Amino acid sequence: MADDILPLSSTFPDATEAEWLATVEKALKGRGLDAITRMTADGLKIRPLYREDDVPTAGDPLGTPGAAPYLRGPTAAPNPWLPWDIRQAFTHTSAAITNAEILRDLERGVSSIELVVDSTGRHGVQLCDAEDFDTALHGVDASVATIALDSVGGMGSRVAALLGEWAERQDIPAEQKLDFNMDPLGTLARTGLIQGGLNAAFSKVAELCKPLSRKFPHANLLRVDARMVHEAGGSEAQELGALMASAVDTLRRLEHRIDSAHAAEKMIFAVALDANYGIGVAKLRAARRLWARIQEVLKLDIHPMRLQATTSARMLTRYDPWTNMLRNTAATFAGAIGGADIITVRAFNEPLGTPEELGRRIARNTQIIAMEESQLGRVADPTGGAWFTESFANELAEAAWGEFRQIESEGGFGASLIAGALQDRVSEVREARDKDIARRKIPVTGVSEFPLLDEVAAPVAEPFPPRANAAVSDAALNAFVPGGFPEPGADADAPALAPIRLAAAFETLRDHAAAAAKEPAIFLATLGPLAEFTARADFARNLFAAGGLTAKEAPVPPASPAEIAAAFRASGCRIACICGTDKRYTEEADAAAAALKDAGVQRIWLAGKHEGGGIDSNIFMGCDVLQALTLAHAELGIGKD
Repeated sequence: MADDILPLSSTFPDATEAEWLATVEKALKGRGLDAITRMTADGLKIRPLYREDDVPTAGDPLGTPGAAPYLRGPTAAPNPWLPWDIRQAFTHTSAAITNAEILRDLERGVSSIELVVDSTGRHGVQLCDAEDFDTALHGVDASVATIALDSVGGMGSRVAALLGEWAERQDIPAEQKLDFNMDPLGTLARTGLIQGGLNAAFSKVAELCKPLSRKFPHANLLRVDARMVHEAGGSEAQELGALMASAVDTLRRLEHRIDSAHAAEKMIFAVALDANYGIGVAKLRAARRLWARIQEVLKLDIHPMRLQATTSARMLTRYDPWTNMLRNTAATFAGAIGGADIITVRAFNEPLGTPEELGRRIARNTQIIAMEESQLGRVADPTGGAWFTESFANELAEAAWGEFRQIESEGGFGASLIAGALQDRVSEVREARDKDIARRKIPVTGVSEFPLLDEVAAPVAEPFPPRANAAVSDAALNAFVPGGFPEPGADADAPALAPIRLAAAFETLRDHAAAAAKEPAIFLATLGPLAEFTARADFARNLFAAGGLTAKEAPVPPASPAEIAAAFRASGCRIACICGTDKRYTEEADAAAAALKDAGVQRIWLAGKHEGGGIDSNIFMGCDVLQALTLAHAELGIGKD
């Protein structure tokens, strides 16, 4: 092996930026950089080129990793054995089955667990009393593996007390690692209801924090969660602005009840990451900058922000769910190199039902491979100094700060939720994104783009009947706070930030097509030889498959309108799409459409923008695909009661 390094770049002349720009403009045929500049939902530009002029990183303006105000992470060097916490969520209804899943996953690489608790058992583990917790956590050593809570139904204080009661029964209670994750404002945002009002809820949280903090010094008490903003369709700036507003409002409502500095130190911040890892990394970095600024303004001692990143639920699909593995991998990559302290990967089959062993195995192994094989956690702050990352994180932080100030002007996070102001802004972003999804400007691979009509189904856990009329016991809560709580006030009501999935509209069409008595199909009327019509035929085939429609063609490319009509009759179809070149359309489309009409076609589409006699609709890049598919379904009588 040669000792000298071969300088490959030495044979190429140095290129200037002006030369690069000239080459780009030539490739873009004079359209300029705006043609390849993308815009986020917040109106922020993602440019094709970033330089030192955009953000001067040579002098480490953000400091070094592990140094206050911790803009580049909490430690100077990552833990070589566990650079981030691999946290797995558990949602099976049964406490006993959940226990088996927990023990198996801990043996296979998971470093902490998150119990998604739902007293009804519909959306999480049915843990209602001490016996349920004993069953679910039998054999779990919380001095080694952290136990975290996610209360689905708004019983956060009661569930936290039950976990605390369980921890008290362990050998060394003070060594238990627990994340109680109490979050009344997050509950209001997700469910739209806080019984007894926010004042009573925070009074209960404050009183419970005192004994929990005293008994379990390693525990985190509060979680500031903005994932519901993302899952409801919000933008990155809206999610981060809500995150900061929720943290400030939480501290404000706990003020004079418990020490604000202690409360801030015992907070975990939760955000969602989707498959756009560039934006995901910037989101995590922007979050640290925002929290450092807020701690400074509130005159709190600067502590590192503890960030939990969860892969997005809204990006997951029910159709072609195997593609979700790729989405989760991209999001995991963003969390790992973006500096998340805790990463939770959703099971790829979660949209189909309760995940079983395969779903959880892929979820945990995605992180293990990223950590141990790809070694993504080996370097402290690997994206630090990257011009795009730092520049975009700054812009995102500024946009999020604007959202935070808007929420504050509305009376704070709780007041904004109750008034529905934040929800209205999220709705505007969601509706704009829905239009882009309908036009496939935002493609959903496997659903709106490249759908598989004969896909292989993914497994899910067998349905498990929950206990009827179960309710979370308040015995542990009353034991921790024997003095009781103030009388509750009026309920706090707000429009819930209901979760969505980006693929939902297309998947509904697929559901309707799958339920049709006869396999729905469209006839592709091709013009000219194979080499001419293939591109547009493939485009049409892919587009109509997104609505569950099979494309049928003549066995041999038809040479005349009469042959097109005969092939259409033989196909058994009722609708058709003409596919060919623009020149063929000018010469032959009208005659082909007339022949199809005579053969009994109900509606004719044309792949392209040619308009002529007999053509009812056009499909093309940027058209409203959802509208075209809905119209095709209507013509075929699909989805009608």
